[in-house]
Amino acid sequence: MTRAGLATEGLGPTRPIGRFLAEIRAPARGSGFREPITRSGPYPRGAPAIFIDQGARIGGSAGIIACVGDDDFGRVNVARLHADGADVSAISTSPEFPTGSAFVRYRNDGSRDFVFNIARSAASQIDLTAAARALIARSGHLHVMGTAFAIPGAIEIIEYAIATIKARGGSISFDPNVRKELLGQSETRARFARLVDIADLILPSGEELFVAAGVGGESEAVHALFARNASEVALKRGAKGSTVFTLEGRRIDCPAFAVEEIDPTGAGDCFGGAYVACRRLGMPIEQALTYANAAGARNVTARGPMEGAGTRAELDAFIAMTPGRSI
Repeated sequence: MTRAGLATEGLGPTRPIGRFLAEIRAPARGSGFREPITRSGPYPRGAPAIFIDQGARIGGSAGIIACVGDDDFGRVNVARLHADGADVSAISTSPEFPTGSAFVRYRNDGSRDFVFNIARSAASQIDLTAAARALIARSGHLHVMGTAFAIPGAIEIIEYAIATIKARGGSISFDPNVRKELLGQSETRARFARLVDIADLILPSGEELFVAAGVGGESEAVHALFARNASEVALKRGAKGSTVFTLEGRRIDCPAFAVEEIDPTGAGDCFGGAYVACRRLGMPIEQALTYANAAGARNVTARGPMEGAGTRAELDAFIAMTPGRSI
């Protein structure tokens, strides 16, 4: 069976569609926000934004369709992506809604307390604007995250992008990180299944592999995905590293890097952004996977969702200096 796999960089940039937030962080661990505490930020946040920032920093051509408010949080976020080399032309500005926000505090056990403003923010106001259409028209790859299923209007934009990019011979990747409660809705389940059916590359974390495949057992799940459309499955294993399975029957394991974790937020998104960008830049799987593991590991050593995202030179230095764990 022959499939196109990930389209090459010559077909144009990689685009995700999704939320862009500002994160305010409580540096001191504790419980909740019921008393005055010191906070730090704003940090750019949002899985698609982290993904695209890492992809751009490592040298890929990358951009995002999103919406921010006409406020400093929005300006900080857009400026960050622009400075890191991402295409921000399809980030619209809402004059009515503020930039989405997330207040975060870690508990002593490592879990987190959140206060979000998303539903009534610019993060939920994305639309198929003229700038978004233009961005899609010059794109060769679309990356979809399961978080997009919670955004009103996102599905229509995704469907339009799929049709346009596939017609150009482009490719699709899918990170099936959808909330379980959304998969309880029949319409969302159908849309989720359609993304699995058309994705060339699937990037699950842990149990998401079985949710995407609809069957248990690692080998059985991978084969189920290949029986649909996937040509590559990149499985994120956290501290145990990662594995890529190919349609041709190859299995490539890559150990994790041994680092001191400061902030786990964004590790999987940095992994995905690096892996997709590297593959579209023409790198072999082994090299792309090493960079992806390094990107995820480096990001957790910094405080903030994308503060550890690295350039290729920075990741090369990180790889040379950081020991690996056994897989």
